[in-house]
Amino acid sequence: MVIMNKELHILQIRDVLVSPDIFTVKFCCDLDACHGQCCVEGDAGAPVTLDEIGEIEHVLDTVWPDLSASGQAAIDKQGVAYTDRDGELVTSIVGNKDCVFTCYEKDCCLCALERAYRAGKTKWCKPISCALYPLREKYFGNHTWGLNYHEWDICKPALKKGKELDLPLYQFLKGPLTRRFGEEWYQELCEVAEQILA
Repeated sequence: MVIMNKELHILQIRDVLVSPDIFTVKFCCDLDACHGQCCVEGDAGAPVTLDEIGEIEHVLDTVWPDLSASGQAAIDKQGVAYTDRDGELVTSIVGNKDCVFTCYEKDCCLCALERAYRAGKTKWCKPISCALYPLREKYFGNHTWGLNYHEWDICKPALKKGKELDLPLYQFLKGPLTRRFGEEWYQELCEVAEQILA
């Protein structure tokens, strides 16, 4: 079921409220330009669920050698996650800034969890909040979620590259959106995109 609220500029696809930015913003990460700063900037870790904490703990021994000494120390002290000031579970961070799972390749910051997954060492990639970025997910209760586009200065190179490739945000995030909400939901999203962008 798709509901459009033109006054609020919100679309509802099944149980998910979607900002139209997902169709109109052109976006494609450009690690050569941003160097993965989204993993080291900010004042809290990435939102995680209890299930994801379990997945992280399951692969921790595999990614441990790729973590910095300060990241390892932070995990030893407080675990892979903590409750932030808003009461949400988030990945542990170093120095009130860097995610403990950051690792570096040349001058680029990468996610140790994702790198291990891509290398075939694990079967779980990374928290869905990271995979969905720059979309932010919020749960409103009553089985209703929301997806909003989060604009951040460090992602300006991604906006530039997205425009060059003419790649809408919903297409760039096809994999994470499908992983989170399912193939049928994503197909409905694509059908709505065709109507809006026609």
